[in-house]
Amino acid sequence: MGFVYIVLHLILLLLLAPLVEGTIRKTKAFWQNREGPGLLQPYYNLIKYLKKDSVISDNASWLYWSAPYLTFASIAAAALLIPSVSPDMTISFAGDIILLCYLFAFARFYMALAGLDTGSAFGGMGSSREMFISAMVEPVMFLALFSIALKVNSTDLSVIAGATASIGLGLMNPSHILAMIAMFIVSLAETGRIPIDNPDTHLELTMVHEGMLLEYSGKPLALMQYSAMLKQMLILTLLGNVFLPWGGLPSIDYIGLLSGSLIYIVKIFILALITATVEIANNKLRIFRVPGLLMTAFFLAGLAVVVQLLLKG
Repeated sequence: MGFVYIVLHLILLLLLAPLVEGTIRKTKAFWQNREGPGLLQPYYNLIKYLKKDSVISDNASWLYWSAPYLTFASIAAAALLIPSVSPDMTISFAGDIILLCYLFAFARFYMALAGLDTGSAFGGMGSSREMFISAMVEPVMFLALFSIALKVNSTDLSVIAGATASIGLGLMNPSHILAMIAMFIVSLAETGRIPIDNPDTHLELTMVHEGMLLEYSGKPLALMQYSAMLKQMLILTLLGNVFLPWGGLPSIDYIGLLSGSLIYIVKIFILALITATVEIANNKLRIFRVPGLLMTAFFLAGLAVVVQLLLKG
């Protein structure tokens, strides 16, 4: 039954990822006093792209073709490491937070290569900006997760989620709060949200993630956008089940599976609403001001590790 639960875990994440994106867009439209697209619009967009043929640059090589598949595969592999409904619904024996950070980095690196592959000026600009931001984001993510790993003496995400769920309110010490704030800033950067990036624009002076996708169309574009939605789902899952783990299940049974699924879905959509609200309340930062925000997150994550070491010592 363990394999069945892992498959259900992956299916749940794959099905909910576009709906979370639709929720964020709808919430932003609500705060802007406009109707906006429907909650299911991301599903319709993916279906539309899947029905279209691709327009391919003459300069495209095998990197262009392989990038959508390798990006999606690495993000899907990361999904198998992050517990959703229950800590038991992962292949935790295959990796930990270090492998998770490497899988995210691999997907980002390959997308950047694909953006450079066709020789497009916009693609090259988006790739260079993505690498510039990732150099500051990845250490913050690792430190924030490592501060929690120190608390439970394990780097296994399923062990971390199960242990933190059992701690309850005692989890909220200064180290955990600092790490959670740092991780939330990381979530905005990893998902290309304001104030780091603007996912709703294709202006060449502001785009980062979208710049790497300008040469894609049809089915490859659908796979790239689906990968971005799934990654967003995983980042919110990390926030909900590692940093806010209340309501998680220590083990699986049929009744617990249903109640745990409902609790998980509610937490994810609350985090999506918070993300949309924070995004709409801020302006996009100029690119040379982004390091200031990310270095603040790095300082908070590093301080969280130091505080946790002091608490343990």
